Amino acid sequence: MSGDALLLGLDVGTASSKGVLTTLTGEVVRTHVVPHGVSNPHPGQYEQDADTVWWADVVTLCRELLQGAAERVAGVAVSAIGPCLLPLDADGRPLRPGILYGLDTRATRQITALEREIPPEDLLAFSGMTLSSQAVGPKIRWLREQEPDVWARTRTLTTASSYLVYRLTGQHVMNRHEASHYMPLYDPATGDWDARYEAHVGPVRLLPRTAWSDERAGHVTPEAAALTGLKPGTPVGAGAVDALSEAVSVNVARPGDLMIMYGSTTFFILVQDAPTPARTLWTVGGAFAGQVNLAGGMSTTGSLTQWFRDTLTDGQTYDTLFTQARDVPPGARGLLMLPYLSGERTPIYDPQARGVIAGLTLSHTRPDLFRAALEGVGFGVRHVLDTFAQLGADVRRVVAVGGGAQSDTWLQIVTDISGVPQQVPATTIGASYGNAFLAGRVAGLLTPADLQDWVKSGRTVTPDAQHRPLYDELYRDYLQLYTATRDTVHRLAARQH
Repeated sequence: MSGDALLLGLDVGTASSKGVLTTLTGEVVRTHVVPHGVSNPHPGQYEQDADTVWWADVVTLCRELLQGAAERVAGVAVSAIGPCLLPLDADGRPLRPGILYGLDTRATRQITALEREIPPEDLLAFSGMTLSSQAVGPKIRWLREQEPDVWARTRTLTTASSYLVYRLTGQHVMNRHEASHYMPLYDPATGDWDARYEAHVGPVRLLPRTAWSDERAGHVTPEAAALTGLKPGTPVGAGAVDALSEAVSVNVARPGDLMIMYGSTTFFILVQDAPTPARTLWTVGGAFAGQVNLAGGMSTTGSLTQWFRDTLTDGQTYDTLFTQARDVPPGARGLLMLPYLSGERTPIYDPQARGVIAGLTLSHTRPDLFRAALEGVGFGVRHVLDTFAQLGADVRRVVAVGGGAQSDTWLQIVTDISGVPQQVPATTIGASYGNAFLAGRVAGLLTPADLQDWVKSGRTVTPDAQHRPLYDELYRDYLQLYTATRDTVHRLAARQH
């Protein structure tokens, strides 16, 4: 079969799902996209339905992509937003909508309680990082405390990609990258669950077995085959978080490679061969055996531009907004914005942070405001990159991917602010493409070295040195603006619930 074999990669993102069918050499045969929404039932809470969104999208993607090709598919790999929390009953059925990743800040009180009960230095020594809205342990505790009826019926706790793997194979498996975020229930030293803190969170017996993302979780069941059109017995990978698959998709796979994924949020993955414990970033498992990642995430980036377009314009397109912002001089005519409209994850770990616009006058225009929003994200990216540097993490190459990387205007702004060149691959299909490669690994038809031939070089965006003095000054103001407004903003955030 290997001569004409095809590989299927599927990814469920925050705002849409995408699938790709490729050859063994990475040639794209078909792609398909399915848009979907996010539920925001209360301030700080973000959810999606596991069956009507996650699984329904996978079924739709398979049906669209497989037409006449199911017999040739040698392997399937999936990724999804994460780390999420989804409780299942004894029959594997979801008991409530899935609770999303660090964008969801509902467990702030549980984080505070855990930090009182477990010394933060002990958590850092054990998990390699500290608690934040990205951590799933506090959300498990939130579920136990706030929804006791659901908790009483829970027999499995899983994440989005793991649920999709379960629907395809009947096996409960979680990739080690997302398992790392189920702190403090995961031990990075062993790559498996650890019960030492389960009394504070929940029992580890409810969690799936752990695996690397290029390992086989199982095979497509007859039930899944009937729904998706896949051939029964097709090998299925252990799953991944979308950002990790996106990193694989652009050959961010060697120590020193850093991916910046500009999506609804911005995610950072630095590949390492040894961990860097950090209070301000996340130390997590990598895609391949033995790898670790130093990761970070901003909460509001692409979602900020979408909010701006939907709320503050009369139907303008993104192309128009970016073109107008390009004509606004650096510094946005004296405007400075904190882009914390959904709180912030790394490096400030502040779920109560909120957006701030400073310097606003009657003479400012909508393009000025949009430029300030783009620059605010740029300052946030620089803050994360500076944190990598302060930790002594070795960043040798930066690769930019995601929807935001397709905007020359935005990418140039971020590059000018950070002073760091960013490579943009010739083709950036996204996480689904990385999953197609992982599907080849699962099928036993590809090796990690084959990734070099999959990804073609593109352009490099370099900093414009003439803007550096201004952006250095504004970056200092950006950091000070957060500190100066934090207490006021926290009081305002408390009134929003």
